[in-house]
Amino acid sequence: MRTVTSMAPPLAITLSLAACWADVAAAPVELAGVTLQDRASVSGTPLVLNGAGIRYKAIFKVYTAGLYLEGKATTPEAVLSMAGPKRMAITMLREIDSNELGKLFARGLEDNMEKGAFAKLIPGVIRMSKVFSDHKALKEGDTFELDWVPGTGTVLTIKGVPEKEPFKEPEFFNGLLRIWLGPSPADWKLKEALLGKGK
Repeated sequence: MRTVTSMAPPLAITLSLAACWADVAAAPVELAGVTLQDRASVSGTPLVLNGAGIRYKAIFKVYTAGLYLEGKATTPEAVLSMAGPKRMAITMLREIDSNELGKLFARGLEDNMEKGAFAKLIPGVIRMSKVFSDHKALKEGDTFELDWVPGTGTVLTIKGVPEKEPFKEPEFFNGLLRIWLGPSPADWKLKEALLGKGK
């Protein structure tokens, strides 16, 4: 009886090759001199960089933004419906008054939510505005991160220091994401970039 030899590589080799390809395919992204790593970790959960871009105001570069998720998503609906940890990472490209930034966030939330839904988040919006105003100004190179941690809430980290108390409103993080991914985003090109569609 002739022995038939399978030409398929062992499973271990296949998985190893797939892992190597993932390492080659994924790479840090550099925008305006800022390097965004292709991976991050939130509450012990590994995330991948879904997309990254630059927020412009007129012709001025304001900040870089990177969206990290457990898996790739190309629509706002897919991003918002993901249940696991998420991160928005921001690095300033110019100095901005922190109080003004807090106001812009509040306006962005209001512009992208129904009035009833926004009203429920007002306590969190007021608190976040105060947190930013306490920092006086964010300078070029300063960073802040918005993390969604299931069971904990939204954790805000400014200049590497996390706020002691998370924002516990369940819809607060998705409300913040709508600033960039909603129907009236802060920057349309940035929205496309965060969804992995940037050119």
